[in-house]
Amino acid sequence: MPITDPAAAHPLLAKLPAGTLDRLRIYAGLLRKWQRVVNLVGSLSLDEVWIRHIADSLQVSDAVPDARNWLDLGSGAGLPGLVTAIKYADDPRARVHLVESGRRKCAFLQTAARATGAPAIVHCGRIEDIAGALNEGIEAVSARALAPLAKLIAYAARFLDQGAIGIFPKGKHFEAELTPSLTAGKYLITTIASQTDPEGRLIVVRRPPAV
Repeated sequence: MPITDPAAAHPLLAKLPAGTLDRLRIYAGLLRKWQRVVNLVGSLSLDEVWIRHIADSLQVSDAVPDARNWLDLGSGAGLPGLVTAIKYADDPRARVHLVESGRRKCAFLQTAARATGAPAIVHCGRIEDIAGALNEGIEAVSARALAPLAKLIAYAARFLDQGAIGIFPKGKHFEAELTPSLTAGKYLITTIASQTDPEGRLIVVRRPPAV
């Protein structure tokens, strides 16, 4: 059954201001409407959108609470990037860059950003072309269900090298991606237990502190 009271559905939703929940309701409604013509998420997951998609995305920004300038790779339906932007819609410092190659998904992201007043900038094109041209003081990089961890780190490397933190949600097979070549490499990689998936983790990637 669809959730009628999102604030009661999960602690991550319960702590949000009423205005933020209202914006997320607008987003969830648009997601359902556009799903009829654009494959944004798994259709069977729509009844669980508040926990499986929205709360799951909220924990990404919670992992880097001071970051306001975000880069979200392969944004798709706006998970987690547009949810991050909606969360910070009342913060004048916030800016979330959404990178998506699918034009119909870009149209959805632009529509949802306007409707919710989210401080999101939609970049429609390939990650390799867009991320390389961004020079925006990115503080955090996110991506959900996009690519293996090694490839995500490669996409984000320029920003990680400049001090940004990468936050990449992974499912129950996350350990298979933590290969020795990555964990013993140039970046410090840690994990945070997922608040929505008991078998999942948020993979945190950052530049190691200076010695």
